[in-house]
Amino acid sequence: MRALMKGALACLLAACGEGDAEVSCGPASGRVAEVLDGDTVVLESGERVRYLLADAPERTGAGGDCFGPEAHAFNRGLVEGRRVTLTYGEACEDRFGRLLAYVSVEEREVNTLLVERGHACVLHVPPAGRSRRAEFQALEAQARLARRGVWGACAPVPCQR
Repeated sequence: MRALMKGALACLLAACGEGDAEVSCGPASGRVAEVLDGDTVVLESGERVRYLLADAPERTGAGGDCFGPEAHAFNRGLVEGRRVTLTYGEACEDRFGRLLAYVSVEEREVNTLLVERGHACVLHVPPAGRSRRAEFQALEAQARLARRGVWGACAPVPCQR
C-alpha cells in the first residue's frame, strides 16, 4: 500500500508541474533470489516482482501450460542469482501485491526478451504498461509471425487472452 501511495504522490507531483518526478515504487535494483516462473521473481530483499507487459505460460498446476517450463528456464537462465535493475511504469503493484516493473540484467530488458522470443504474450492491465503497450504488441506480432516459442509450439497458445 505504501508503494501505491508513493507512486500516486510522484504522479501528482508530475501532473502539477513539479518537474519530471520519477515513479519510485520500490528498489531500483536487487539480486534475484528465486525465479517463480516465466514472469515473476523474488529478490533477496523479499519483494516479489512481476514483469510488466509479459505474461508467460504457467509452469505449475495440472501438468503446467504448454511452454511453461521453457519460459521458466529461459527466465531463470537470465536472472537467477544475478543483480537486476528495475524500472517502474504507471502502476506500482498488481492485485496480488507484487511490484510491477521492467527488469533488466546486463543492459538487456528481460520483459522484451520474453515477448520477442515467444516465451510470453503481452498482458496489459491498465494503467500498468500503457506507455509501452504498442512496442510490446509489435514484438509479439513478430514472434507470432516467426512462430517463435509458444506461437510455434502450442495450440491454443496458453497465455493468449
